[in-house]
Amino acid sequence: MKTKEKFEQWILEEDHPCIMAQTVFSQEHVKTKQYGKLGDPQHTKILLKDLEKYIAEYDFETNDFKSFIAVFPESTIATEDEFERLLWKQLEEIEKIDTVDWDPSVSRDPEDDNFSFSIAGRSFYIVGMHPNSSRKARRSPYPSIAFNLHVQFEKLREMGAYEKVRDKIRERDKELQGSMNPMLEDFGLSSEAKQYSGKATGKDWVCPFHQLETE
Repeated sequence: MKTKEKFEQWILEEDHPCIMAQTVFSQEHVKTKQYGKLGDPQHTKILLKDLEKYIAEYDFETNDFKSFIAVFPESTIATEDEFERLLWKQLEEIEKIDTVDWDPSVSRDPEDDNFSFSIAGRSFYIVGMHPNSSRKARRSPYPSIAFNLHVQFEKLREMGAYEKVRDKIRERDKELQGSMNPMLEDFGLSSEAKQYSGKATGKDWVCPFHQLETE
């Protein structure tokens, strides 16, 4: 079974709690591509080019929701701590070679409540997934990163649909897991960096991401 087919089975046939994920897969508005090992600088240049292409081809005037999923089938990850470390290493490798300024609408500081990761000048909500996640909704067939443009969530707010969609997803996630995901917060209430890996973090958690110093 091909990578995309495995994700389609996980999202659609197994009735994934995220209704937005179901929408992009059912409408074929998701791009999946393989990149070897998570956190490996060797694949990062290609990944960044693919993300830049994804951004260039996205119609910012539409209300369509689209997603890009980077899959790392060569990585075998045993723990959530290991995945978190490699996830942020991968994001840091992207940041190192991204020549476009950070999206000015969000913060570069992962401790800031307004933080969001920026790629090619556009802010993204990052969803890290792997087979050994403690959250069932994050147990993807392979270690993966879903890149979702932040502007899409803002469009949901403009349409008056954000709260309804958010509440439905959280309700379905609770039904699947048996408990609410303690890390979920609306943007601006707490740094979304805590949500990226899917691991539950405490008050003393420090984001592994190290910003490159700029002159």
